[in-house]
Amino acid sequence: MKEQQHAQVSVEEMAHAFEEDTGPADLSSYAVEDWLNMAVFWLMAACVFLQFFTRYALNNSLAWTEEIAANCLVVIVFLGSVMCVRMARHIQVDLLYRFLPPKIGRLLQLLVDFIVIGFFAYTTWLMWRYIAIVGNERMVTVNLPRGYVFYTVFAAFALMLARSVQNFVRDMINEKTVREQASESGIQGV
Repeated sequence: MKEQQHAQVSVEEMAHAFEEDTGPADLSSYAVEDWLNMAVFWLMAACVFLQFFTRYALNNSLAWTEEIAANCLVVIVFLGSVMCVRMARHIQVDLLYRFLPPKIGRLLQLLVDFIVIGFFAYTTWLMWRYIAIVGNERMVTVNLPRGYVFYTVFAAFALMLARSVQNFVRDMINEKTVREQASESGIQGV
């Protein structure tokens, strides 16, 4: 096997390689739930850091930090799912779409949209019923109702339902479906 020859790069060129002016950042693809998710993430990170610091530096751990961090993780997962629904980034098997004629593939995608809407409607209703049963329970280490966490999960399911309806409407009126736009746009989303 031949060794590849690379052009020599000076230290000066390496130092200036990251100084390109890329212009202002485009934040238009982010929605409200993304920013809220980022805030909850940093709250979780602060709780984990505080737990680590108090346990290993002060040798006196704060018990509430673990429970708050775990509940923040639950919120992050479900709010992150809202973003995945909006951007059509959930795991899916799209091999079948490649072998079907475009019109049949589009009909199949609309059928999948109906199934997804039904699923999110049902899980939203189930979460509402769950909150009615256990929403008043208290957290173990913090005297707060666990309903706060459950209501954010309920809101996330409701937002997933709303985003899936929004995707269905886009699929009906646009020339390309949301999944096609997502696959063409790469990591940026639609």
